[in-house]
Amino acid sequence: MKLSFFQRHAYGMGAFFASLLWPFMRRRRRLSIDNIVKGKVATDEKAAAKIAKEAWCHIAGHIAEALFVPQVVNAGNWRGHFDVEGASPEAVKLLLDTPGTPILIVSAHHGAWEAATNIISFARPMIAIARTLNNKFAANWMKKHHFRGPVTIIDKNHGFTPAIIKQWKEEKAAMTILMDQHASKGLPLKFFGRDAKTFTTAAKMAIRHGVPIVVGSFVRLSPYKYKLVGGDPLVFGPGDDLAEATQKLNDRLEAAIRAYPGQYLWAHRRWR
Repeated sequence: MKLSFFQRHAYGMGAFFASLLWPFMRRRRRLSIDNIVKGKVATDEKAAAKIAKEAWCHIAGHIAEALFVPQVVNAGNWRGHFDVEGASPEAVKLLLDTPGTPILIVSAHHGAWEAATNIISFARPMIAIARTLNNKFAANWMKKHHFRGPVTIIDKNHGFTPAIIKQWKEEKAAMTILMDQHASKGLPLKFFGRDAKTFTTAAKMAIRHGVPIVVGSFVRLSPYKYKLVGGDPLVFGPGDDLAEATQKLNDRLEAAIRAYPGQYLWAHRRWR
């Protein structure tokens, strides 16, 4: 498929405008550098500053590119936009080739989470937990033009209602949870060697319902080309400890982020 100018350069344009803003984002820049240094991702502030800027520009570039994904990716070519070489065969099979099994996808604000949600919806229905937009016009535009496939966006403030759990199981959907946000009532677990209040929802659901979890990220390789990183699926059962299971999820996410630190949202207050 031949890409238009804006489709091909969406990521670059988003990253460019973010780079222009970066010198003025003093608070976010300082926060990012501190998080990278304290997490021992970089050995000094100069190296940390380079990663911080790359990550800031990546987030803007990814969001810009994700807006064009529905125009570029379709039912006939979606597999060509995923690079699964080197990924866990079990994770790839479960995620893309086993539509009759409800699963959990646990990821972070890392890589190309917006684009991945759209593309995976060609393999199976998706239920994504997110903060819904307050602006109704923007929310309706996103629903109509961005999430075109069988993607259900659930307001994270409403939680997992019985109706959502029923839909998840009946549709054999992939429930997607980004669990790298601060959880004021979460468990204090390790993330990059530091205590971080962590949501236990994903591990709790896996233990209760016995569903497998694919943990990791889809990192961006090139325009509309994404790679799965994260390892084999995890399965928990009634006998598993909730804190230990959740820590395993944190560890998996950390490993994926360390492999591609320039694609993580270091500018948020994960550690408080």
